[in-house]
Amino acid sequence: YVLGWKDGNGKLAMDYLVTNWTGENKILLQLALESWMYSQLERWCAKAWRTVMIPLVNTLLTEDDKDRRMNLFIEACSKLKEYENVEAASVLELALWKGRIKGGWSNDGAKRQALDRGECRCVCGSNVVVPNVIQFLEI
Repeated sequence: YVLGWKDGNGKLAMDYLVTNWTGENKILLQLALESWMYSQLERWCAKAWRTVMIPLVNTLLTEDDKDRRMNLFIEACSKLKEYENVEAASVLELALWKGRIKGGWSNDGAKRQALDRGECRCVCGSNVVVPNVIQFLEI
C-alpha cells in the first residue's frame, strides 16, 4: 500500500498533494482519495460511513486554506482508521463465531452433533477475545 509509505523527510505522498495545491495536484488527490478511502468503504458495504466521508473529502477538495485543508485531511484519515478498526473487530468476531460453528465442539470437549448458531455465537469467546484485541487497535 504505497500511500502509507514515507519518504526520507517522514512525509507521505498525500502530504505533498495536500500542501502543494495546484489544479493537477487537486485532481491527483481526488483520484487517490476516491481509490483509497471510497473503495475500502465500498468493499465493506458501509453506506452510512460513506455518507460521512464523501462530504468531508469534498470539503477538503474545495478548501483553499492550506492549514484547514491539512486538518481536513488528518480528520479524514482518522475517520478512516476508526472505521478500519471497527471493521477489524467485526471480522474478528465473525471469524471466532465461524470457528465455533465449524468446530462443533462444546466447552467440555465433547463432540456435539447439532449446534445452534445463536449458541455458537454466545460461546465462541468473542466477549473475551475482541475486547482484548481492541485495546491494541486504538478504538
